[in-house]
Amino acid sequence: MHKIGLSYSLDADAAGPLIRNPLMDLLHAVQTSGSISAAAAALGLSYRHVWGELKRWEEVLGHPLVAWEKGKRARLSGFGDKLLWSERQAQARLAQQIDALRAELERTFAVAFDDEAHVLTFHASHDDALTALRMHALARGERPQLHLDIRFMGSVDAIQALNEGRCIMAGFHTLCDAPAGTLTERTYKPLLKPGLHKLIGFARRSQGLMVAPGNPLGLNALHDLTHPGVRFVNRARGTGTRVLLDDLLERAGMAPDSLRGYEHSEPSHAAVAQAILAGQADVGIGIEAAARARGLDFVPVAEEEYHLVCLKSALDESPVVALRQILQKPDWQTAVQQLPGYRPSFSGEVRAMSKVLPWWRFPRAKPHRA
Repeated sequence: MHKIGLSYSLDADAAGPLIRNPLMDLLHAVQTSGSISAAAAALGLSYRHVWGELKRWEEVLGHPLVAWEKGKRARLSGFGDKLLWSERQAQARLAQQIDALRAELERTFAVAFDDEAHVLTFHASHDDALTALRMHALARGERPQLHLDIRFMGSVDAIQALNEGRCIMAGFHTLCDAPAGTLTERTYKPLLKPGLHKLIGFARRSQGLMVAPGNPLGLNALHDLTHPGVRFVNRARGTGTRVLLDDLLERAGMAPDSLRGYEHSEPSHAAVAQAILAGQADVGIGIEAAARARGLDFVPVAEEEYHLVCLKSALDESPVVALRQILQKPDWQTAVQQLPGYRPSFSGEVRAMSKVLPWWRFPRAKPHRA
């Protein structure tokens, strides 16, 4: 079975099918014109190039493509006819999808040609409010438009991507009351550098236990997860929610292996909720919005701040300024309040690390004595 690769062009006057193959163009030209030289002329190519390409494709595909007989018109071989027929069938059957793909590509690439549009590349821990923000930024219809290119991953990976220059901004979340010496500090403090990074307020959200409707097992606290037969589903290592859980377990004096299923992980809040809905687990930790969206019950366990962080040098760049302006608008703050378990928190404000993260404390400089 030969692999299929797709391509497209950015020609301003592009015509014909969006998905095309140069070999099919050669075969069609030969079939229509009846000679290699006429096919080459029709395509604006040299005879030598067309001849060489046909021979190369015959070797690649292992079948003859064109039949020649002295004194007669060149014609496609039986295999060549079937190949061209297959391509036409595919184009006909996929016409609607191809047109939709063309339209979507044109809309997307229109951003590149819009001198006023901003694109902000985000790596972030998964968050329903960020997904809503991406749609909100486009729906406002104001100029210049802000397009958020958000790639969801674990909080730790997101900040590392920022530090490695792979994005302009990162999103991560921490417990509101995580004091010094906790896992939260040990995880994030090495990644964040005062003077290099700047925090921007975004939202406060509720994390807790996602359970089946009616909470049939009566799971109301972390200690209940150790009850016999309770099946837990976790988040992957490196995610902010995994850090949050481990921090809570450590502070409660609970061993991770006391949770049956601690090593069973899912890549997102939605995936955890789906595992519970499908009966693969009884409980998982996640955000309230993900639980409510799938008809699950939710038991609040902790409040956390979702932070945006960028390099100090990027704070005044146009995409970051545009984002901060949107976050400070009343219409966005109203929208985030409508998400279960969310409320705005210093949205769009640049905040001092020492105020936001309780474990960042800087010693005061001693007064100089003459």
